[in-house]
Amino acid sequence: MSLNYPLKKAKSNIAGTGAYALVNIPAKKKLGNMAGEIISYKEAQRRVKHQPEGALLMVEFDNEPIALDAGVNRNELSYINHSCDPNTYMRRAYRKVEFYSLRKIRKGEELTCDYGETHHDGQLPCRCGAVNCRGYI
Repeated sequence: MSLNYPLKKAKSNIAGTGAYALVNIPAKKKLGNMAGEIISYKEAQRRVKHQPEGALLMVEFDNEPIALDAGVNRNELSYINHSCDPNTYMRRAYRKVEFYSLRKIRKGEELTCDYGETHHDGQLPCRCGAVNCRGYI
């Protein structure tokens, strides 16, 4: 649940609530680990069926049949919204979900990440507003 830089959650112009930097963050720095509960893939599938639309906060791991339910004991990193032109990236390894800055992030700037493939299968309209926006998540 550790954060290496102070962040706050606030209303986002992209979607709902976002995560914002409270200080300038240099490029290529670890922001911290996303909080949550490590669960089996089977349990993740069960929970997904019972979560309200828009409340999905599951991160699956590629090489293990597990997921991180970031809706449990969440921290500010779980509020990072998608952007087709992100300022952070996510790394999933060793049962952790870590976020790193891609470039310098200014104080007050919203943190964004390219979600890549999601359960939306390219059907959810993207509202990131980036010049290179793909149009869908």
